[in-house]
Amino acid sequence: MIKTINITLKVWRQKSSDVKGGFESYHATNISTDMSFLEMLDVVNEQLTLNGKDPIAFDHDCREGICGMCGAVANGRAHGSEKGTTLCQLHMRHFSDRDTIVVEPWRSRAFKLIKDLVVDRSAFDKIIQAGGYVSVNTGAAPEANTIPVPQEIAEKAMDAAACIGCGACVASCPNAAAMLFVGAKISQLALLPQGKPEAAQRALSMVRAMDALNFGNCTNERECEAECPKEISITNIARMNREFFKAGLISAIK
Repeated sequence: MIKTINITLKVWRQKSSDVKGGFESYHATNISTDMSFLEMLDVVNEQLTLNGKDPIAFDHDCREGICGMCGAVANGRAHGSEKGTTLCQLHMRHFSDRDTIVVEPWRSRAFKLIKDLVVDRSAFDKIIQAGGYVSVNTGAAPEANTIPVPQEIAEKAMDAAACIGCGACVASCPNAAAMLFVGAKISQLALLPQGKPEAAQRALSMVRAMDALNFGNCTNERECEAECPKEISITNIARMNREFFKAGLISAIK
């Protein structure tokens, strides 16, 4: 038997960054507990559309916890209260009948609000463009065993590479810092042989880009680590700081 619940949503509605926004309440009835949070929003939007009202704007794509597109604060928690879970993976069975859920967008000066729950996260793209890549010759892929990588190092690099760039770290940080995101992107390349030739320039360029885009600084509050849907460790922030410090010394010597 399918269990259903009735909930009240208090959703942040704002037509654009230039218009004042506010919370609006909606009653969602007969919501299946098997639905994901985004599927619940789909049902609410369908009813709003049928009533001739503007549906709630929210980001989504794969709905499998891979793309990093979805993201909103639910009851004060980025992606909701479930650990290691994106908003699209959060199911309504984690809520109770007659619950009130407050939903709002990421809050950060670097993430300009577009509409309702949608924010512009292109600042992350600019940080990646500053140095989150390796320069290689084109052609056929090299034999995997040509450059041996110890298993421990490979696993650390893969753990860092799990970052999907959703922005939950920024939304949960009291300083709106992007250091967990940048630390993960620097770490995944700095740990591998292919990333070492450009390691110094990468660290300098990405950190400078992060600062120029008005992200805050890390004060080791660890909210980012707690709310990250991929459970990225803040040890990557420490590695980023070491890479940045080493790059500064190398630059000074030159």
